[in-house]
Amino acid sequence: MGCLTATAQERKVQNKPYTDLRPLHLGILVGMNLQDIELENVGPQTILLEDGTTKTETIVCDDDKWNAGFSVGVLADLRISQHLNLRFTPSMHFGAKHLTFYNMTELTPEGRLTEMTQDMKTTYMSFPVDLKFSAERWNNYRPYIIAGVNQLVNLTSKNQDFLQLKRTDTMIEIGLGCDLYLPFFKLIPELKFCYSLTNAIDSRHADELQDTNKRMYANAVSRGQTKMIVLTFYFE
Repeated sequence: MGCLTATAQERKVQNKPYTDLRPLHLGILVGMNLQDIELENVGPQTILLEDGTTKTETIVCDDDKWNAGFSVGVLADLRISQHLNLRFTPSMHFGAKHLTFYNMTELTPEGRLTEMTQDMKTTYMSFPVDLKFSAERWNNYRPYIIAGVNQLVNLTSKNQDFLQLKRTDTMIEIGLGCDLYLPFFKLIPELKFCYSLTNAIDSRHADELQDTNKRMYANAVSRGQTKMIVLTFYFE
């Protein structure tokens, strides 16, 4: 048993043994993302009709599924100490959010709730700054954890049907990954979780809508916080 344990823990030839001693690392990244948004509904609202009368509508909105997209970007990694690095990874995230609005006060002829949907396309320019804490390297593997803040710029046009996102958003992110030292480059798979710190819904968008029917759906949501899960592969 002792011989087997010694064999399992035997050191192997290290690929790129001095790469982590460099003060600055540059690379590229590709990956996929899953986008979601956590919505807060206002509940019953009073609607002013064209004839001057009013009615009460209750509309509930939900992002009913995670939507997959893809991500690309570049990497700059600054070595602070043996186990700590500062990373800057400007990226582009392409994706969408699928929203469903349920009108709780209007039924279809079949007796079901009236539903409206919106496919909210998103293109984010992302500027995350993260601290990367790495464990000791073992052979050609080195696991790590990261945490940081991500500033997003929404490049999507404002021609949205019901809800519109603000131009900027700020997210906090945490994640984990592992440096894989290959003979000619370093491959780094990483899984990261991002959550918005601000209200991402543009409340002024409802006033810009000419269609009164669309306006009541836009006013049904008071707050929304975006979420993303990002699986990234870095190449250094």
